[in-house]
Amino acid sequence: MTSFRSSNSSSDESSSRRPARSTPAEAPRTGLFGRRKDNSGDPLQESVDCLIGPDAEITGDLIFTGGLRIDGRVKGDVRVSSVDAGTLVIGNEAQIEGDVRVSHVIVYGEVRGTIYATGLVDLRAQARITGDVHYGSIEIQQGASMHGHLISTKHEAGLKQ
Repeated sequence: MTSFRSSNSSSDESSSRRPARSTPAEAPRTGLFGRRKDNSGDPLQESVDCLIGPDAEITGDLIFTGGLRIDGRVKGDVRVSSVDAGTLVIGNEAQIEGDVRVSHVIVYGEVRGTIYATGLVDLRAQARITGDVHYGSIEIQQGASMHGHLISTKHEAGLKQ
């Protein structure tokens, strides 16, 4: 027969075994999967606040804030609610059929539509783009495929002044 024993130890002893809890003001901000958020503005260091998995398929426009990673399929436009603050990561197997309007985008997968980015567009080696790309700055790795026009928004802004 198994017996259970409860101990009435002092509060000092039991509190020393518990991890210290931090107050909300002291707690570090973390994103999805417990990664620490970095507000440095570098899109490669931004956290992912939302993940659309590889088996997900969304039909319709998608509006997000913060960081979003898409590994599934989206048939519709993808845009950030505030163009100055949103990073989109398009995974290797991801497919987007629609326009993309964000501040920063990192593309590993496929986009069939126009990309509008006020900041960095990063096309990785596996990226496949069919459509125009409007960018603030751009990085294209060897192997990326693009069928469309590259249009610098900084150049357009300079012409308008």
